[in-house]
Amino acid sequence: MSSITITVVALAIGVVLGILVAIVRTNHDQQKGHVSGVIKVLNVICKIYTTVIRGTPMMVQLLIMGFVIFANSRNYYMIAVLSLGINSGAYVSEIFRSGIQSIDPGQMEAGRSLGMTYGTVMKDIIIPQAVKNILPALGNELITLFKDTSLVSVIGMSELTKVARDIQAITYLPMMPYLGIAALYLVVVMILTWLQGKLERRLRRSER
Repeated sequence: MSSITITVVALAIGVVLGILVAIVRTNHDQQKGHVSGVIKVLNVICKIYTTVIRGTPMMVQLLIMGFVIFANSRNYYMIAVLSLGINSGAYVSEIFRSGIQSIDPGQMEAGRSLGMTYGTVMKDIIIPQAVKNILPALGNELITLFKDTSLVSVIGMSELTKVARDIQAITYLPMMPYLGIAALYLVVVMILTWLQGKLERRLRRSER
């Protein structure tokens, strides 16, 4: 199902972007009065990115990507994945930032005192712990992304919503196709929610 693959790839892009943005913004906040010029510039860029993406509708972002930035492209899959991934990255960055801030700052100080670089401490100590704390929020982001794939039909991509619209245009019977895709989305969301709960319970058991 194209909606599932779009969701998975877009979330992967969102997680990568989110982690990078979260690290830049956290690094900026932790340095306080000793912030380097590069970090200051990157922090401003990250703030603009998250503000613009979180402040504009997903459909508008899809339309801009599909009919402005990639107006000459017919690779609808690429446009959909990039649009959803960039959108997800802004939200995931705030999720990761809150997760990183939930970790005791003393762990960063202890790692640095042992001679570890900032990046090493984040990669090996802070982020693995933060992931456990933010797993429910990441699961919700995955579910939101899956539901947002219903919007990619506005750029001409064939997915569940467009198929339902095509069936309705042929049969002039809107109820069955639209109720059908609603049921499909509901079933997949329930499965994802169940998998998320199972993973959370497994992680809790591993901590005991």
